[in-house]
Amino acid sequence: MTFLLIILALVLASPFMLYLFAPRVLFNFARDALRRKAGLVQKSVVVGGMTWPYLEGGNPAGKPLVLVHGFGGDKDNWAFYAPYAAKDYRLIFPDLPGFGENDRSFEPDHSVAAQAARLKDFLDTLGIEKCHLGGNSMGGAIALRFALDFPDRLVTLTLFNNAGVIGTDESELQQMVMQGESPLVPRTLADLDRLLAFIAHKPRFVPRQFKKMMFGDVKPHEKLLDKIFQQIAEDGLNNPLNDRLKEIEIPTQIIWGRHDRLLDVTCAIVQHEGIAHSELVIFEDVGHVPMIEKPAETAKHHLAFLAKH
Repeated sequence: MTFLLIILALVLASPFMLYLFAPRVLFNFARDALRRKAGLVQKSVVVGGMTWPYLEGGNPAGKPLVLVHGFGGDKDNWAFYAPYAAKDYRLIFPDLPGFGENDRSFEPDHSVAAQAARLKDFLDTLGIEKCHLGGNSMGGAIALRFALDFPDRLVTLTLFNNAGVIGTDESELQQMVMQGESPLVPRTLADLDRLLAFIAHKPRFVPRQFKKMMFGDVKPHEKLLDKIFQQIAEDGLNNPLNDRLKEIEIPTQIIWGRHDRLLDVTCAIVQHEGIAHSELVIFEDVGHVPMIEKPAETAKHHLAFLAKH
């Protein structure tokens, strides 16, 4: 009986010990569980000398739905959303160069235009001639630029709190950038806490050991992230795509969180007015990442839009 009690105690204690001393094991377990829920499998392909990791899942016979993460994000940013779209669409979520498990070297051009061109090459390599494309934040700016540069490759465009367009009101992030700050690159663990609260209106709970692990993953790439953020911010402020919105002719949906502190909700309204026949969805009590903050509601509107086209 004593032996059995010892075994039971070890079994019960093991998750706690893993959390304290090997949090990545538990983190990866939770991540993989989310992937399995949508049948997502990690794959990779070489594009222009770079190895692109990506998640693929859903219905292999469905139309490709390609979703692009934002600054500091990665392919798993879409894991909460994925189960809702898995029945009807072939889901493809890549890591962009400069992020996730993709190439993290300093030298390449990480501008929106360059990343849009690389995304086209990625789709070419996968043999995808036409797809539904969406993106969040920086990924949304890349998706918008893709629609301008390669419109014949898209069935629809969905913009989730996208960068690349200036609204009529300044956001908190815009004001910080004008003051020379780079608030999306955490320098300390406390910065990471502030960043998570800055991005989401009601942030999901993240255990402290997981935050330490996440910060440890970001820290070695601090200079690269500074470079990319500066490049994206300067491009967005000095060369916004506002004047080119009228060129978008493919069906477009704009999804936004009203409480976005990074990109003001007026950006959504400007785009809705500028893109003919676009659809606009604004969520209350949502910040910068609706597909994470309210995945079910986001998917409900997004899938209804996709079904029309």
